[in-house]
Formats: sequence, structure tokens, C-alpha cells
Amino acid sequence: MIAVIQRVSEASVKIEGKIKSEIGLGLMVLLGIEDADTEEDIEWLSKKLVNLRIFPDDQEVMNRSLMDVGGDILLISQFTLHASTKKGNRPSYIKAAKPPVAIPLYEKMIQALEIELGKKIGTGEFGADMKVALINDGPVTITIDTKNRV
Repeated sequence: MIAVIQRVSEASVKIEGKIKSEIGLGLMVLLGIEDADTEEDIEWLSKKLVNLRIFPDDQEVMNRSLMDVGGDILLISQFTLHASTKKGNRPSYIKAAKPPVAIPLYEKMIQALEIELGKKIGTGEFGADMKVALINDGPVTITIDTKNRV
């Protein structure tokens, strides 16, 4: 799994012109799922996301986690994170998991994050044409690939 994590002061996702989800302070996470991903990746990444210390403390040092600040998560599936651009000018998405594999893993990730965070999270809709808006706070943007965790 590849995650692009952005610390936000607000974020939202619209589908067909209607807001599907919106959050205030928290993390907007774009998630790319591949065939090799497992529930172990979900467990590791969900714990990492809620405990990642990227929010400022009283001295403006990034020392607080999402849990510490009571923030929210907006999780958006994004297969294009697995784009290969080695050949030609048209990206290949061969590494991205197809819906029969990706949808159950995405849904399990939602459940895992809600358990870790102790509340509902915002989501997009798998496969939908989504319009994502956010105010990146900092800016702080971090990428995590679960295949590089060891």
C-alpha cells in the first residue's frame, strides 16, 4: 500500500457535486492498493497513521499525533499512486489492484482506522469520479509505502 498523507486544517470530497465527506483538523490520506497488499499492511499502516507525530506541540515542534489532537481522517482510494511511468508518456497501472481485490482491502482499512481512531472517518467512494479539496496545513505531506516498513 502506498499512502500520501497530508496534514490538513480542512478537507472534503464531492461526488456528482455533493459533499460525500468533510473533515476539519486531521489527515487527508490518498491510498493506493496493489495485489500484494495484505491485512498485515492494513494493521501496520492504520496504527502508523493515527500515531504519526506530525502535529505541532506548544513549542510548534511536530510532536503530537492525530490521537493527541483529536483530529479526523479523510481516506480516499487512489489507484494512480501505483502508476508506472518508465516507458512512454502514458502511465501504466498494472501494479494497482483491480476492484475485486482492492475494494475489500479498502473497506478493511476504513474499519481498521475507525477502530484505531475510536470514531468514524470520512471516505470517498471507490471508483467514483471525486473532487477532493483541502487546505494543507504547513504544508506537511508524507508518503508511506508499506513494502518499505522493515
